[in-house]
Amino acid sequence: MGESVAVQPGTERPPRGRTLAVAVCLTLAALLTVPASFAYWGQRTINDGQRYVETVGPLVDSPEVQAAITTRVTDAIESQVDVEALLNQIFADVIKSRPRLQALVGPLSGAVNGLIETQVRAFVASDAFAEFWVAANARAQQALVRLLEGDTSGAVSVQGGALVLDLSQVIDQVKQRLVDRGLTILQNAPPLPAQNREIVLLEAPQLKQVRTIYAFANPVAKWLLVVVALLYLAGFLLAWRRPRAAIVIGALLAANALLLALILSIGRQLFVNQLSGTVFGPASTVFYNQLFTYLQRGQHVMLWLGVILAFVGWFAGATKLGTATRATISGGLESVGAAAADSPVAQAGRWVVPNAVWLRIVIGLVGVVTLFWGNNASESRLFWSVVVVVVLLAALQVLVGVGKAAMTSTPPDPGSEPPDTSDEDTVGVASAPSKP
Repeated sequence: MGESVAVQPGTERPPRGRTLAVAVCLTLAALLTVPASFAYWGQRTINDGQRYVETVGPLVDSPEVQAAITTRVTDAIESQVDVEALLNQIFADVIKSRPRLQALVGPLSGAVNGLIETQVRAFVASDAFAEFWVAANARAQQALVRLLEGDTSGAVSVQGGALVLDLSQVIDQVKQRLVDRGLTILQNAPPLPAQNREIVLLEAPQLKQVRTIYAFANPVAKWLLVVVALLYLAGFLLAWRRPRAAIVIGALLAANALLLALILSIGRQLFVNQLSGTVFGPASTVFYNQLFTYLQRGQHVMLWLGVILAFVGWFAGATKLGTATRATISGGLESVGAAAADSPVAQAGRWVVPNAVWLRIVIGLVGVVTLFWGNNASESRLFWSVVVVVVLLAALQVLVGVGKAAMTSTPPDPGSEPPDTSDEDTVGVASAPSKP
């Protein structure tokens, strides 16, 4: 940190109003962090068609999902045609004259059903189905948003008191491809009953709850996370001891990240249990993880960001180890800069010394922008943000060393005021004076 600043007797303790404001800001921020994370995920994943397709699109390449779709579509198609009864009808005259041929009907029926499954599996694994999957999910996202807003028409609709997904288009397209590949017995198949071409997604009471939550949360979802960030920032700026505030904020972020991980884990188990024993059971974990992939990534970033902020707070604090570490690093970097006091960068160093505080703030903002640019924060992005900030802060401290050495070796201009060199802080934010 910088040099010690004298503290007036009347200012040893922060004003009560300021302390209360810090407590309120950080408490509200801590309570809203997890809800804001879910709200922002929902707004970005459900309402944003491109992000939704990017999220669920890769599911088509999952073996578990492909197996579930293959089983569902195969069962639906086979329910339209009783292959064994059809073979008995076709070979009725032959079986009358040769009863022993009756024993071949079962194996032939199994072979036809196996052929249907093979063709369905090949289609589900094809590029054509991948294109269809993306297009279908794009339409489903639009229909789901309309449904949450109160429109009950479309592929996702309310029927019989429940939210259902109609698979008719999928089954019809797969059937046509099977017919084109020689399975003409499906051409005259009777229509599928509703229960075989629909999947119940939500029962009516659950649907009402989801609509209520959506109507309340959607208008504020986009900005709630921004509000939380501003509350954390306000708490930090109002804090009397900012290094300690950084530690507290880091701990709150890490705790919320762990809470978010626990909620996601419980939700995953409930989701898996709900689909256990169904055709989608084996794919439930893959589907859940993929659907919440951006939220899980954000949870990891939040955890590491909390750890980093806590470390920065310790580094900037008044502890003996933190002070000694700071002095060692600062002294080493400034000694490197002092060797260049007579170089062309000396003028830049003289300018940096009195402006070091706000330059460090700008560097911190650069790190924040690097992390959140494009609404695509990730652990790798966090790593590179930290690298950028550390490198820039180190370069800044070297320039401080250049400037100090240059000002020591060069007499000041008689007509100019001496620059303020009291601040020797090496961290990325300005700190309030340390209190005993």
